[in-house]
Amino acid sequence: MCGRYAVVSKLKIIEREFQVDVSEVLDRFTLSPNVSPGEDALVITNKDPGKAQMFQFGFTPFWAKKKMYVINARSEGDHNKENDPKYNGAKGIVAKPMFRKAIRSQRCLIIADAFIEGTTTKRLSEPYLVYRGGRKRPFAMAGIWDEWTNKETGEVTSSFAILTTPPNALLQKIPHHRSPLILAKEDEQRWISNETPLEEVTAMMRPFDDTDFNAYPISIGIKSPRNKDFELLKPEGERLKKEYDYIFYQELELQGMGETTARKRKQNDQLDLFED
Repeated sequence: MCGRYAVVSKLKIIEREFQVDVSEVLDRFTLSPNVSPGEDALVITNKDPGKAQMFQFGFTPFWAKKKMYVINARSEGDHNKENDPKYNGAKGIVAKPMFRKAIRSQRCLIIADAFIEGTTTKRLSEPYLVYRGGRKRPFAMAGIWDEWTNKETGEVTSSFAILTTPPNALLQKIPHHRSPLILAKEDEQRWISNETPLEEVTAMMRPFDDTDFNAYPISIGIKSPRNKDFELLKPEGERLKKEYDYIFYQELELQGMGETTARKRKQNDQLDLFED
Protein backbone atom coordinates (compact mmCIF):
# COMPACT_ATOMS: atom_id res chain seq x y z
CA MET A 1 0.00 0.00 0.00
CA CYS A 2 1.07 3.60 -0.50
CA GLY A 3 -0.69 6.09 1.74
CA ARG A 4 1.82 8.91 2.11
CA TYR A 5 4.11 10.74 -0.28
CA ALA A 6 6.06 13.99 -0.65
CA VAL A 7 5.76 16.81 -3.16
CA VAL A 8 8.67 19.24 -2.86
CA SER A 9 9.16 20.44 -6.46
CA LYS A 10 7.94 23.94 -7.21
CA LEU A 11 5.27 24.50 -9.81
CA LYS A 12 7.70 25.87 -12.38
CA ILE A 13 9.58 22.57 -12.33
CA ILE A 14 6.37 20.55 -12.56
CA GLU A 15 5.13 22.72 -15.42
CA ARG A 16 8.36 22.15 -17.34
CA GLU A 17 8.71 18.45 -16.58
CA PHE A 18 5.14 17.50 -17.54
CA GLN A 19 4.39 20.25 -20.06
CA VAL A 20 1.17 21.33 -18.32
CA ASP A 21 -0.56 24.59 -17.48
CA VAL A 22 -0.40 25.15 -13.71
CA SER A 23 -2.35 28.41 -13.55
CA GLU A 24 -5.50 26.81 -12.08
CA VAL A 25 -3.67 25.43 -9.03
CA LEU A 26 -1.64 28.48 -8.00
CA ASP A 27 -4.01 29.35 -5.15
CA ARG A 28 -4.32 25.79 -3.84
CA PHE A 29 -0.99 24.07 -4.30
CA THR A 30 1.48 23.85 -1.40
CA LEU A 31 4.70 21.95 -0.98
CA SER A 32 4.26 19.01 1.37
CA PRO A 33 6.55 16.41 2.92
CA ASN A 34 3.52 14.40 4.01
CA VAL A 35 0.65 14.24 1.51
CA SER A 36 -2.02 12.18 3.28
CA PRO A 37 -5.43 10.65 2.49
CA GLY A 38 -8.25 13.18 2.45
CA GLU A 39 -6.00 16.02 1.27
CA ASP A 40 -6.05 17.65 -2.14
CA ALA A 41 -3.04 16.84 -4.29
CA LEU A 42 -1.67 17.46 -7.76
CA VAL A 43 -2.80 15.28 -10.69
CA ILE A 44 -2.89 15.30 -14.49
CA THR A 45 -5.88 13.50 -15.96
CA ASN A 46 -6.80 11.98 -19.31
CA LYS A 47 -9.78 14.37 -19.41
CA ASP A 48 -7.55 17.48 -19.24
CA PRO A 49 -4.02 16.28 -20.06
CA GLY A 50 -2.76 19.80 -20.70
CA LYS A 51 -3.28 21.15 -17.20
CA ALA A 52 -2.53 20.33 -13.59
CA GLN A 53 -5.45 19.96 -11.18
CA MET A 54 -6.02 19.38 -7.48
CA PHE A 55 -8.02 16.24 -6.62
CA GLN A 56 -8.71 14.60 -3.26
CA PHE A 57 -6.41 11.73 -2.29
CA GLY A 58 -8.89 8.95 -1.58
CA PHE A 59 -11.07 7.55 -4.35
CA THR A 60 -14.87 7.62 -4.34
CA PRO A 61 -16.63 5.99 -7.35
CA PHE A 62 -19.46 7.96 -8.91
CA TRP A 63 -22.07 5.40 -7.83
CA ALA A 64 -21.20 5.37 -4.10
CA LYS A 65 -23.94 6.32 -1.65
CA LYS A 66 -21.45 8.13 0.59
CA LYS A 67 -17.95 9.51 0.28
CA MET A 68 -15.16 6.95 0.46
CA TYR A 69 -11.40 7.23 0.84
CA VAL A 70 -9.94 4.32 -1.13
CA ILE A 71 -6.27 5.26 -1.43
CA ASN A 72 -4.93 2.29 -3.41
CA ALA A 73 -6.10 0.05 -6.24
CA ARG A 74 -4.38 -3.32 -6.65
CA SER A 75 -3.37 -3.96 -10.24
CA GLU A 76 -3.93 -7.69 -9.69
CA GLY A 77 -7.38 -7.18 -8.24
CA ASP A 78 -8.35 -10.27 -6.24
CA HIS A 79 -5.42 -12.25 -7.66
CA ASN A 80 -1.98 -12.67 -6.05
CA LYS A 81 -3.21 -12.40 -2.48
CA GLU A 82 0.22 -13.60 -1.36
CA ASN A 83 1.81 -10.53 -3.03
CA ASP A 84 4.32 -12.73 -4.83
CA PRO A 85 6.98 -10.40 -6.31
CA LYS A 86 7.25 -12.71 -9.33
CA TYR A 87 3.54 -12.64 -10.11
CA ASN A 88 2.93 -12.12 -13.82
CA GLY A 89 -0.68 -13.18 -14.16
CA ALA A 90 -4.00 -11.48 -14.81
CA LYS A 91 -4.53 -7.83 -13.92
CA GLY A 92 -7.79 -8.32 -12.08
CA ILE A 93 -8.35 -4.60 -11.56
CA VAL A 94 -10.17 -4.52 -14.91
CA ALA A 95 -12.95 -6.69 -13.43
CA LYS A 96 -13.29 -5.07 -9.99
CA PRO A 97 -16.63 -3.23 -9.70
CA MET A 98 -14.94 -0.42 -7.77
CA PHE A 99 -12.37 0.29 -10.49
CA ARG A 100 -13.39 -1.27 -13.79
CA LYS A 101 -14.85 1.92 -15.25
CA ALA A 102 -12.04 4.19 -14.07
CA ILE A 103 -9.20 1.95 -15.26
CA ARG A 104 -10.68 2.03 -18.76
CA SER A 105 -11.54 5.70 -19.08
CA GLN A 106 -10.39 7.76 -16.05
CA ARG A 107 -6.65 7.47 -15.57
CA CYS A 108 -4.32 10.08 -14.14
CA LEU A 109 -0.73 10.91 -13.26
CA ILE A 110 -0.05 11.62 -9.59
CA ILE A 111 2.91 13.95 -9.16
CA ALA A 112 5.43 13.07 -6.44
CA ASP A 113 9.09 13.52 -5.48
CA ALA A 114 9.22 10.58 -3.05
CA PHE A 115 6.88 8.24 -1.24
CA ILE A 116 6.74 6.82 2.27
CA GLU A 117 6.34 3.15 3.14
CA GLY A 118 6.47 1.37 6.47
CA THR A 119 7.49 -2.21 7.03
CA THR A 120 4.82 -4.85 6.41
CA THR A 121 4.51 -5.62 10.13
CA LYS A 122 5.03 -2.23 11.81
CA ARG A 123 3.73 -0.02 8.99
CA LEU A 124 4.31 3.69 9.64
CA SER A 125 5.71 2.93 13.07
CA GLU A 126 8.84 2.07 11.10
CA PRO A 127 8.71 4.39 8.07
CA TYR A 128 11.08 4.72 5.10
CA LEU A 129 11.39 7.44 2.50
CA VAL A 130 11.71 6.01 -1.02
CA TYR A 131 13.21 8.47 -3.50
CA ARG A 132 14.86 8.66 -6.91
CA GLY A 133 18.43 9.91 -6.92
CA GLY A 134 20.29 12.00 -9.44
CA ARG A 135 17.72 14.80 -9.17
CA LYS A 136 15.44 12.88 -11.53
CA ARG A 137 12.36 14.34 -9.95
CA PRO A 138 9.47 14.74 -9.86
CA PHE A 139 8.04 11.47 -11.16
CA ALA A 140 4.52 10.22 -11.86
CA MET A 141 2.63 7.48 -10.07
CA ALA A 142 -0.19 5.83 -12.01
CA GLY A 143 -3.65 6.62 -10.73
CA ILE A 144 -7.35 6.43 -11.45
CA TRP A 145 -9.91 9.14 -10.71
CA ASP A 146 -13.64 9.72 -10.52
CA GLU A 147 -16.21 12.40 -9.67
CA TRP A 148 -18.77 11.85 -6.93
CA THR A 149 -21.78 14.10 -6.30
CA ASN A 150 -23.25 14.58 -2.84
CA LYS A 151 -26.98 14.24 -3.52
CA GLU A 152 -27.89 16.33 -0.48
CA THR A 153 -25.67 19.33 -1.22
CA GLY A 154 -24.85 18.96 -4.91
CA GLU A 155 -21.13 19.27 -4.10
CA VAL A 156 -18.87 17.41 -6.54
CA THR A 157 -15.70 15.73 -5.27
CA SER A 158 -12.96 14.77 -7.72
CA SER A 159 -10.77 12.09 -6.18
CA PHE A 160 -8.02 9.59 -7.03
CA ALA A 161 -6.34 6.37 -5.95
CA ILE A 162 -2.78 5.17 -6.53
CA LEU A 163 -2.32 1.87 -8.37
CA THR A 164 -0.11 -0.68 -6.66
CA THR A 165 1.87 -3.72 -7.80
CA PRO A 166 3.85 -6.48 -6.13
CA PRO A 167 7.06 -5.18 -4.51
CA ASN A 168 10.29 -4.71 -6.44
CA ALA A 169 13.70 -5.58 -4.97
CA LEU A 170 14.04 -2.26 -3.12
CA LEU A 171 10.62 -2.49 -1.45
CA GLN A 172 11.40 -6.04 -0.42
CA LYS A 173 14.44 -4.75 1.48
CA ILE A 174 12.31 -2.49 3.71
CA PRO A 175 10.50 -5.01 3.74
CA HIS A 176 7.10 -4.04 2.33
CA HIS A 177 4.66 -6.26 0.44
CA ARG A 178 3.34 -3.69 -2.08
CA SER A 179 4.64 -0.89 -4.26
CA PRO A 180 3.06 2.13 -5.96
CA LEU A 181 3.06 1.91 -9.74
CA ILE A 182 5.66 4.48 -10.81
CA LEU A 183 5.54 4.99 -14.55
CA ALA A 184 8.55 5.07 -16.83
CA LYS A 185 8.88 8.45 -18.52
CA GLU A 186 7.92 6.99 -21.89
CA ASP A 187 4.72 5.53 -20.40
CA GLU A 188 3.33 8.67 -18.77
CA GLN A 189 1.47 10.03 -21.77
CA ARG A 190 0.37 6.55 -22.82
CA TRP A 191 -1.18 6.08 -19.38
CA ILE A 192 -3.42 9.13 -19.72
CA SER A 193 -4.13 8.79 -23.43
CA ASN A 194 -7.72 7.90 -24.32
CA GLU A 195 -6.36 6.04 -27.33
CA THR A 196 -4.29 3.49 -25.38
CA PRO A 197 -5.83 -0.01 -25.65
CA LEU A 198 -6.67 -1.74 -22.38
CA GLU A 199 -4.11 -4.49 -23.01
CA GLU A 200 -1.39 -1.85 -23.23
CA VAL A 201 -2.65 -0.23 -20.04
CA THR A 202 -2.43 -3.52 -18.14
CA ALA A 203 1.02 -4.21 -19.63
CA MET A 204 2.29 -1.13 -17.79
CA MET A 205 1.18 -2.59 -14.45
CA ARG A 206 4.49 -4.01 -13.31
CA PRO A 207 6.88 -3.27 -10.43
CA PHE A 208 8.83 -0.13 -11.24
CA ASP A 209 12.51 -0.19 -12.16
CA ASP A 210 14.34 0.68 -8.93
CA THR A 211 17.77 1.22 -10.53
CA ASP A 212 17.84 4.93 -9.64
CA PHE A 213 15.82 4.63 -6.43
CA ASN A 214 16.94 4.30 -2.85
CA ALA A 215 15.38 4.45 0.63
CA TYR A 216 16.25 5.31 4.21
CA PRO A 217 14.40 5.31 7.55
CA ILE A 218 12.72 8.55 8.67
CA SER A 219 10.92 9.92 11.72
CA ILE A 220 7.87 8.17 13.14
CA GLY A 221 6.38 11.67 13.18
CA ILE A 222 5.27 11.04 9.59
CA LYS A 223 2.40 8.99 11.04
CA SER A 224 0.49 12.17 11.87
CA PRO A 225 -1.19 13.64 8.76
CA ARG A 226 -1.07 17.04 10.46
CA ASN A 227 2.72 17.00 10.71
CA LYS A 228 4.09 18.99 7.75
CA ASP A 229 7.60 19.65 9.07
CA PHE A 230 10.16 19.14 6.31
CA GLU A 231 12.54 17.63 8.86
CA LEU A 232 10.33 14.56 8.64
CA LEU A 233 12.32 13.73 5.50
CA LYS A 234 15.65 13.76 7.33
CA PRO A 235 17.36 10.33 7.41
CA GLU A 236 17.42 8.51 10.73
CA GLY A 237 19.52 5.56 9.59
CA GLU A 238 21.48 4.05 6.73
CA ARG A 239 20.29 3.95 3.16
CA LEU A 240 19.24 0.54 1.87
CA LYS A 241 21.61 0.76 -1.10
CA LYS A 242 25.11 2.23 -1.02
CA GLU A 243 25.13 5.62 -2.67
CA TYR A 244 27.80 8.15 -3.53
CA ASP A 245 25.58 11.09 -4.42
CA TYR A 246 23.57 13.42 -2.19
CA ILE A 247 20.66 11.85 -0.41
CA PHE A 248 17.16 13.25 -0.78
CA TYR A 249 17.10 15.47 2.30
CA GLN A 250 20.48 17.03 1.45
CA GLU A 251 19.20 17.86 -2.02
CA LEU A 252 16.21 19.60 -0.47
CA GLU A 253 18.50 21.76 1.64
CA LEU A 254 20.69 22.65 -1.33
CA GLN A 255 17.77 23.48 -3.60
CA GLY A 256 15.92 25.56 -1.01
CA MET A 257 12.87 23.31 -0.86
CA GLY A 258 13.21 22.27 2.74
CA GLU A 259 12.74 23.64 6.24
CA THR A 260 15.20 26.51 5.79
CA THR A 261 13.08 28.06 3.07
CA ALA A 262 9.88 27.26 4.91
CA ARG A 263 11.00 29.35 7.86
CA LYS A 264 11.71 32.34 5.64
CA ARG A 265 8.61 32.31 3.48
CA LYS A 266 5.14 30.84 3.62
CA GLN A 267 4.80 27.67 1.58
CA ASN A 268 1.70 28.94 -0.19
CA ASP A 269 3.39 32.10 -1.49
CA GLN A 270 2.51 31.92 -5.17
CA LEU A 271 5.70 33.50 -6.46
CA ASP A 272 7.86 31.19 -4.38
CA LEU A 273 5.98 28.12 -5.55
CA PHE A 274 6.28 29.16 -9.15
CA GLU A 275 9.96 30.09 -9.14
CA ASP A 276 12.50 27.71 -10.62
